[in-house]
Amino acid sequence: MAEGSRSDGFQGAKTAPAGGPLPVRWSSRGRAMTFQVWGWRREDASQVLAWMPEAEGGRGAAMPRRTPATKDPTAVERANLLNMAKLSIKGLIESALSFGRTLDSDYPPLQQFFVVMEHCLKHGLKVRKSFLSYNKTIWGPLELVEKLYPEAEEIGASVRDLPGLKTPLGRARAWLRLALMQKKMADYLRCLIIQRDLLSEFYEYHALMMEEEGAVIVGLLVGLNVIDANLCVKGEDLDSQVGVIDFSMYLKNEEDIENERDVQIAAILDQKNYVEELNRQLNSTVSSLHSRVDSLEKSNTKLIEELAIAKNNIIKLQEENHQLRSENKLILMKTQQHLEVTKVDVETELQTYKHSRQGLDEMYNEARRQLRDESQLRQDVENELAVQVSMKHEIELAMKLLEKDIHEKQDTLIGLRQQLEEVKAINIEMYQKLQGSEDGLKEKNEIIARLEEKTNKITAAMRQLEQRLQQAEKAQMEAEDEDKKYLQECQSKSDNLQKQISQKEKQLVQLETDLKIEKEWRQTLQEDLQKEKDALSHLRNETQQIISLKKEFLNIQDENQQLKKIYHEQEQALQELGNKLSESKLKIEDIKEANKALQGLVWLKDKEATHCKLCEKEFSLSKRKHHCRNCGEIFCNACSDNELPLPSSPKPVRVCDSCHALLIQRCSSNLP
Repeated sequence: MAEGSRSDGFQGAKTAPAGGPLPVRWSSRGRAMTFQVWGWRREDASQVLAWMPEAEGGRGAAMPRRTPATKDPTAVERANLLNMAKLSIKGLIESALSFGRTLDSDYPPLQQFFVVMEHCLKHGLKVRKSFLSYNKTIWGPLELVEKLYPEAEEIGASVRDLPGLKTPLGRARAWLRLALMQKKMADYLRCLIIQRDLLSEFYEYHALMMEEEGAVIVGLLVGLNVIDANLCVKGEDLDSQVGVIDFSMYLKNEEDIENERDVQIAAILDQKNYVEELNRQLNSTVSSLHSRVDSLEKSNTKLIEELAIAKNNIIKLQEENHQLRSENKLILMKTQQHLEVTKVDVETELQTYKHSRQGLDEMYNEARRQLRDESQLRQDVENELAVQVSMKHEIELAMKLLEKDIHEKQDTLIGLRQQLEEVKAINIEMYQKLQGSEDGLKEKNEIIARLEEKTNKITAAMRQLEQRLQQAEKAQMEAEDEDKKYLQECQSKSDNLQKQISQKEKQLVQLETDLKIEKEWRQTLQEDLQKEKDALSHLRNETQQIISLKKEFLNIQDENQQLKKIYHEQEQALQELGNKLSESKLKIEDIKEANKALQGLVWLKDKEATHCKLCEKEFSLSKRKHHCRNCGEIFCNACSDNELPLPSSPKPVRVCDSCHALLIQRCSSNLP
């Protein structure tokens, strides 16, 4: 039950019903509850429960004393039991709140409460007959609660399952303890009082449970919902306990009452001073927090402006990046156009080379024609010489000599092939040396010019040969006139001519081989040059692109570093703002919690809570309900097993885990 309803249930002055001799007064001031028994004096030594109250404050005329002849003894018993129930309940609540933790079964006020409740329930019980003896026990009416209140079935079943209980009285005592731990004793007994027809089977008509005193006691039991008790029912010997009321706990002198009042007044004044100091500190902290909030708002506006400026800078940088990309695209287009132009130039050069090659081929064809003519002339000369059989042996000898010369020429061809291999090696070196390729081309052009000069010389030699052949014909004509002289001269001339022809043929073969080698070499060189030019153009384009990309990359790196610096500065500023805001939020929450503590907490009712707020486990006999003194919510024992002093109570009280962590965090944050 909430603390507010508990305190409201005991506010104001309450006296016993008419005929009862024990007027009492309850008063609640915050959480410190006082119980005062006005000045009493003993009327008779034999009658312990018969008391006469004086006027409030011990002054004034005494009230007329009732004689035993005018009183109903059952009414006196009911009144005495009601007053003792009030004393025991009030004393238990007051001592439990000052004790500040869960109560055990060895707590003396709690034991006295159970004894008083047992006497109240035993009052006016009917004696029930059985086969062996007469039975008078309170377990019978308590068993009715299971039928009237379905939630009490769990208590009844657990009481029956306890192994150490053998008598109905022990079961009734265990039932009372479990009902107190469950905080539903008032609800269970209320169901019994309402059903008086069923109670009449167990109680007499003048019993306490059948009269108004029973309803008053049930109303008083509602205040016990504030108490947290942890009782071990299994280990106690409830069957053999003797229920005796100890009045020494409730009797007090006037001096003790005055001393208690002084102590209470001093405690209240101390609490008032503490609350005033708290209010002053809270006001100062609120003013400082307001100033900090204003400064934080100003710094926040500045940061927002800086963020806007940074965003504008980022937008500008993005635009510049787009411009650079467009310029890069234009440069690529220009390079592609330049490549196309260079391709056109290369094609024109190829065409010119083809034309020059055609001219060389024509010259070569002309040389071949001349060679054919010379071969025809040679055939004519051979036909003429064939007639001269006598000279055949000499011609064979000349042929042998010619074979020797051919072998020598083959050796020279092998040497030329070696030279060609050296030229190939030179070409490989020229691949590696691109710059020297142009000089090589110039040298080769000079060699080609020399070859052309050689061809011109060959043509001149051919002309000379033709002239000599004409002279030979003239000599033959003269030889016909002069037989012997002519034959001798012809032989000598033929030998000379054959030598010259062999020499010329050798020169022609050499020239043809040289021309072929040089043509092939020139073609390979031109192809290599074209490949190298293409590679050079491609490499130049790539180098230009790489240079442009490097520039863009360096610019982007600089921009990225600037943006990172701005980002780190802004992040540090935001972290500082977050720390300041978290500190201000914690202080504001402290202020709110202190204001809540000053204004008074609203406690959650027991009926509204069926599960623990933290672990969400359902409450039962083993898992009981406990109030957090800071937030007013209901938790189980595991989730609220913490004690801390609060602004409303300097003594340590029960606090839930979340409030415990929050309060410790605040204390640690407030420390310097």
